Amino acid sequence: MTAKKAGKEEKPWKGRFTVATDQLVEEYTESVSYDKRLYKVDIEGSKAHASMLAKVGVLTDKERSTIIEGLDQILEEIEQGEFNWSSTLEDVHMNIEARLTENIGDAGKKLHTGRSRNDQVATDIRLYLRQGIESLSAEIKVLMMALLDLAEKETDTIMPGFTHLQVAQPVTFGHHMMAWVEMLRRDLDRLSDCRRRMNSMPLGAAALAGTTFPIDRHYTAELLGFDAPAENSLDAVSDRDFAMEFMSTASFIMIHLSRMSEELVIWSSAQFGFIDISDAYCTGSSIMPQKKNPDVAELTRGKSGRVIGNLVALLMIMKGQPLAYNRDNQEDKEPLFDSLDTVMAAVRVFAGMIPQLTVRSEIMYRAAKQGFSTATDLADYLVRKNIPFRDAHEIVGKAVQAAEQAGHDLSDMSLDELRSFSDEIDNDVFDVLTLEGSINTRDHIGGTAPNQVRAAIKRVREAF
Repeated sequence: MTAKKAGKEEKPWKGRFTVATDQLVEEYTESVSYDKRLYKVDIEGSKAHASMLAKVGVLTDKERSTIIEGLDQILEEIEQGEFNWSSTLEDVHMNIEARLTENIGDAGKKLHTGRSRNDQVATDIRLYLRQGIESLSAEIKVLMMALLDLAEKETDTIMPGFTHLQVAQPVTFGHHMMAWVEMLRRDLDRLSDCRRRMNSMPLGAAALAGTTFPIDRHYTAELLGFDAPAENSLDAVSDRDFAMEFMSTASFIMIHLSRMSEELVIWSSAQFGFIDISDAYCTGSSIMPQKKNPDVAELTRGKSGRVIGNLVALLMIMKGQPLAYNRDNQEDKEPLFDSLDTVMAAVRVFAGMIPQLTVRSEIMYRAAKQGFSTATDLADYLVRKNIPFRDAHEIVGKAVQAAEQAGHDLSDMSLDELRSFSDEIDNDVFDVLTLEGSINTRDHIGGTAPNQVRAAIKRVREAF
């Protein structure tokens, strides 16, 4: 099928200029190669704008219907791959407008009444990103549900908890998964806040000062699902706070996924062996036949830097701009689109990978018995015997030193050995020196005790 042309490729400002745009300049300044992904929201915004213009009498009802029918035809052409995008027409807006005018004549030329590409693109990006935030939030919830399922399955699985990557205290694997869930809950909150703040409509601000036509911005906002029109026309066309806020949130999400990735890489190594990542989410080596590399986790860790870099790029683009719109703002889209695409892909692949993890509970349990992970429990035990904590800390430190020299754990020491460090130690000490005793005593909200983990899982499920 022959691609249809986008219309006569004339600049909308042709009346002012006598010399054609240099070819290199056209190539340098075009944005349609990447902003054409906004076609659907651009058409949606134009249909709402046409309806508003008809409501206030700027367009006739017939013109409005003709415009909307023409826009629907263009949408069909684009989605069927029949639309010819032209870089000469610079951007998605002019490509669609030119094609509309070619199809329906003068009515197409009236569509741009009362608006500018400045408020048009600011509206389009908000509409596009609003949909992106809703989709991303749904994907994060899928990942959270996968983590909740894994946490529920491994609520009683004991593993070493680390600080400084040194064995610190025993925790449960379920508790650790719930820590990841908490990261994502905060990310969801940030996305929700971002969506709320961005949901004001720039359309009607025109180039920067508003328009002389009797537009009804509240009506257009209602049609497009915005909470209200933007209050100030200068700010409306030049504001990209919403994009920076989203990209900041995207950076948070990627940082969280990167931290998860780091742990998955470590845990799946031969030195740890805590988990096995499914072959479906690993790759091999071209030279070493034994290798099974956690590439999905490693690549996610690497892509976090890309998303953070996109945020820094947009911050730098915006920091020196005077009001109102400047062409610098064309550079907002590529980093924004890339961040949305990257974080969406990362969340989706994690949601697929997590349910297929194999947890090696026996190896985790053995690792938790190393490094004197119940030493703090012994100190707490002595405090309950009315020994000041700092004194208890010193007593346990000496006991650890002796156990280390003997080559065994505190729980392997005899009662007589333990009493050599304090007469307050009695037979009940072994209740707290076991891994099970340690985790079960941390029985408060936020603690690692299995029943607390189950309660936490229940709270999150009920919240969603």
